[in-house]
Amino acid sequence: MSCIEVRSVVKRFDRQVALNRVSAKVEAGELVCILGPSGCGKTTLLRIIAGLETADGGQIFIDGKDATLLPAAKRNFGIVFQSYALFPNMTVWDNVLFGLQQKKELSKEAMHDKAGESLHLVDLLVHKDKYPRQLSGGMQQRTALARAIALSPSFLLLDEPLSALDAKVRQKLRVEIRAIQRRLGITTIMVTHDQEEALTMADRIMVMNQATVEQIGTPREIYDRPATPFVANFIGTMNFYRNGDDTFAIRPENIELSDRSSPYDFMARIKTVEFKGSMTRIYGTLPDTTETCIDISSETASSIPLHENAILFLRMPPDRLVKYPAPAAV
Repeated sequence: MSCIEVRSVVKRFDRQVALNRVSAKVEAGELVCILGPSGCGKTTLLRIIAGLETADGGQIFIDGKDATLLPAAKRNFGIVFQSYALFPNMTVWDNVLFGLQQKKELSKEAMHDKAGESLHLVDLLVHKDKYPRQLSGGMQQRTALARAIALSPSFLLLDEPLSALDAKVRQKLRVEIRAIQRRLGITTIMVTHDQEEALTMADRIMVMNQATVEQIGTPREIYDRPATPFVANFIGTMNFYRNGDDTFAIRPENIELSDRSSPYDFMARIKTVEFKGSMTRIYGTLPDTTETCIDISSETASSIPLHENAILFLRMPPDRLVKYPAPAAV
């Protein structure tokens, strides 16, 4: 299993800075998601790790050895793209076998064994004689995954692998990919702009914004204790309140309903109410016109009057508030 370390990597395209002294470490066997909005540098970072792009500065280490100038062909990675990149004139079996045939040291029998094992792992062995056009999008992506892992790579790189699929297929595939990654114990880096994918699949998440890393942490750390207002706003839904020069943030589900006779921190006037199955979201405004939203169980919602202009009394538990001090003056 491989450990990957990125040290102060810089990349520019003409005058545009794509990566600005980015550093991170991926431990052996981890699945790390690089998460961020379009254009933040996440795919560029993945390509530099793979050796498909050359950094303008900084270093890449694989298993403690400087791999900055190592050609992509010698980095021993498997890669899965958003577009699948399958050969349309080849069957599923031949697509998986193609990469193995480039390994001259493997016997024909060993190649066939590896192809069969990989297709069995992604549950496609019974479809091995089909062509890509005969497969669903999810099956095509599983074929691409089988092709990547058949090579027994040291690490796996996934570039937005699920973004072209519909929601139900994405949900199913992310469970399958995570299960396969854990079973193989392969070090994996996955690029995504989908926060739900990152929160459900990753051991750790690297949140990027404007060519820099905003925070690296477990999904729980990123969600509960976002290091910056950007992370707080990008991951899930967050309420922000100003108090002097400081900003406080709290998740909608952490706000508690109170009543006039009990301690409360704010009053809010209801604007709209959204029923979301087991949860109900309430949108309102505070006396200073700050907008807020609160999530409560639909069972609780059914027992209280929730109509436009009704007044709610809200309590913000101190241990659930995240404080962001005012930026230092320059």
